[in-house]
Parts: sequence; C-alpha cells; structure tokens
Amino acid sequence: MNAGAPYVVLAVGSLAWFAPFLLQRRESSAPQKVDRRARWGVVLVGAGYAVPWQTAFWTRPAEGWRVALAAACLALACAFSWTAARALGRHWRIEAGLDADHQLIQAGVYGLVRHPIYTSMLFVVVATSLVLAPLYLLPASVALYVAGTEIRVRAEEALLAERFGEAFQRYRRRVPAYVPLAGSVLGRKARGG
Repeated sequence: MNAGAPYVVLAVGSLAWFAPFLLQRRESSAPQKVDRRARWGVVLVGAGYAVPWQTAFWTRPAEGWRVALAAACLALACAFSWTAARALGRHWRIEAGLDADHQLIQAGVYGLVRHPIYTSMLFVVVATSLVLAPLYLLPASVALYVAGTEIRVRAEEALLAERFGEAFQRYRRRVPAYVPLAGSVLGRKARGG
C-alpha cells in the first residue's frame, strides 16, 4: 500500500462526511431556545478528535486492515451524516437549540438512533484513530468523545422533552441515543435503562 494512501482515505472520507453540513441551506434566524451547557460537550468531543493527532503518525505505515476498517467506518459516517442532515434540514445547528417550528423527526435514520449525527461523528473518531494512532489511544479518544456527546445529548434531549413531552418520551424509550444496537450498554444507558 502506498504510504500516503491511508491519509488520502482519511482526508476524502472526512471531507465527504462533512460536506452535507457545508451544503445545508440554513436560515439566519436565531433559535427560539438554546442550552449553552452543551458547549462543554463540544470541547470534550474536540479533545476526543485531537487525541489521535498527538502522535508521530507520519513515521509509521498504517496497516492494511486498519485502513480498510477506517474506510468502512467513514462510509458509515457518510451514510449517517448525509441522511441525518437531509432529514433535519434547516433545523440542524452546532448549538443545542430549537426553532419555533422545530419538528420531532423520527423517520429514516432517526428511527435507528435519536442522534445519527453523533453516531456519524463516532465513526469518524474511530476511523481517524485507526489511521493515525496506536491502538492503545483508541479507547481514550472514544471515551472523550462519548463524554462530550453525553453532555450534548442530555442538553438537546432536555429541550426536546420540554417541547414534545410524552411524544419525545415514547421515542426515547423506543430508539437508542446514538449507538445503533438497542442492546448495547451505551444505548441502554442513554435511554435511561
């Protein structure tokens, strides 16, 4: 494998994952309600992304199996990000907030997980770690990402519960937060089970 190929896979996959957010048509109106506590989650998520970059990754070749697994993670990340961004439409935002006409989306990828964009970001974190870092850093990267995501999920879901009441609670009981397997430890924890 060409020495630069793993980095091309990571760069192209990351750009393809990020593209729907750049292309998303957004209105300039401010959200009706915002929970600024979610910003701490953004900091931890950023730290999770930063962990794999803290090594001299350019001095060692990435193994083929790691690049193949990273490519698969990036493909899944793209599938989640593109479908989630399309479903959310103009309601997508970085900050935890709701528009006056916000809708509770439950169809499509939102029927698989409540926060598919966070699922896609988890796949990107794993892919980045697989390409750039020794495997012992993968748990640290994922742990920081999950800690930050949990902060964001709780902030966003408090807003959704306040707005949509029992309809959101039924959705929350039925669909895991961001780990697609309902029986997983994180899925049960995020659903309150």
